[in-house]
Amino acid sequence: MLTGSVLLLFPVVAFVASFVFWPGLLIKAYNWFWRRRLGMTVRFSHVGGAPSLLLLHGFSANKDMWLPVVQPSNLLKININSLDAGNNESLIRFKVFLCLQFVHSVGLKHFHLIGTSMGGNLAGVYAARFPQDLCSVSLVCPAGLEPPEDTEFVKRLREMEVQKQQNQDLSAESIALIPTTVPQLQDMLDLCCHKPLKLPRQMMKGLLQNRLPTTPSTDTVMFECISTEGSRHSLQENLGHITVPVQVVWGQQDQVLHVSGASVIAAALPHSQVALLDDCGHSVALERPRKLASVICSFLSTQEVTNGDVEKKKSC
Repeated sequence: MLTGSVLLLFPVVAFVASFVFWPGLLIKAYNWFWRRRLGMTVRFSHVGGAPSLLLLHGFSANKDMWLPVVQPSNLLKININSLDAGNNESLIRFKVFLCLQFVHSVGLKHFHLIGTSMGGNLAGVYAARFPQDLCSVSLVCPAGLEPPEDTEFVKRLREMEVQKQQNQDLSAESIALIPTTVPQLQDMLDLCCHKPLKLPRQMMKGLLQNRLPTTPSTDTVMFECISTEGSRHSLQENLGHITVPVQVVWGQQDQVLHVSGASVIAAALPHSQVALLDDCGHSVALERPRKLASVICSFLSTQEVTNGDVEKKKSC
């Protein structure tokens, strides 16, 4: 009887201990369960006739950010973790090259590419350089543009870059997208989300524990990709080379990258489809996951109809 009680008590003690001391492990376990429930595994196979989706996450995030968006369907979805490495424009070229290697290694052909924030920058540059791989691309509040207006966040980053070049001490100032404490993480959520997102403190600690291993390299990357002239406009410089159908999705209340960036893409690519989401900030996949999934599916359906009409004309 005593042995049975001990066996029943052990998982409870383990859960409480994890909740108090290692909340990051609980979040990883939850994400693992979520991926399994959605039928997402590391095994790769070609299914159905619809185009596969390759999803690129944003700066300092990881592939699990797409979990609220993806749902079981006849589409094959692949989320990959990006690598923070390199400098200036070579960083973008390096990451695009890594994506190309991945695409070739798994044999993806004629797929739909989706990227958000920094991942949107990569997706756009990839579409410009390797259009033969894609059927279309969705850019969700992408970086790498020179919008008519800048957010206060970007303005401050550029000021910090000038101070850095002047060898001024910036050790006391943190970058909102690179939190190292719970209050800083809350500041990041307030910046990225239009509506306040208040999470239990232990969950915040867990999220922070899972982010810290990638933090040291991201400080330099942030300056190089947003503040440094060499790579600040890398997407905009490649817009004229994009020939595949393009969709642009942006949160109207984005405080990280100004929503006016959508007009830059629309002007360069007149046939692109633009969807501006109300009551939404920079973290579109977090704030409006169902709406994001809906507009992407509508865009894909439109492309299927268009491609079908083209094939009919060819056969006539």
